[in-house]
Amino acid sequence: MTGTSIGSTAAPTEVERPETHEVAAPELPWLVIVWNDPINLMSYVTYVFQKLFGYSRGKAHKLMLDVHYKGRAVVSSGPKERAELDVARLHQHGLWATMERSG
Repeated sequence: MTGTSIGSTAAPTEVERPETHEVAAPELPWLVIVWNDPINLMSYVTYVFQKLFGYSRGKAHKLMLDVHYKGRAVVSSGPKERAELDVARLHQHGLWATMERSG
């Protein structure tokens, strides 16, 4: 079998990878904020935080005091869909809540 080539093998070629210094930023969480209102009792707000988020009485009470004295408190954070659900649940319990991007 002279002069005939049954199979040819191509030499591997090197592919140059582009240099990149960009780092993908992680998705910033959404914050759920409860605002002070003149309607709900402090004990009720504490109860809602315990019921909806499973917070201890102490943590729920501290968050309620932030709402009362500072005018607002961040009660949860996470992906957008979870924040939307938390805001809807807080509204169902008569609390004034909004969400915003962290950062």
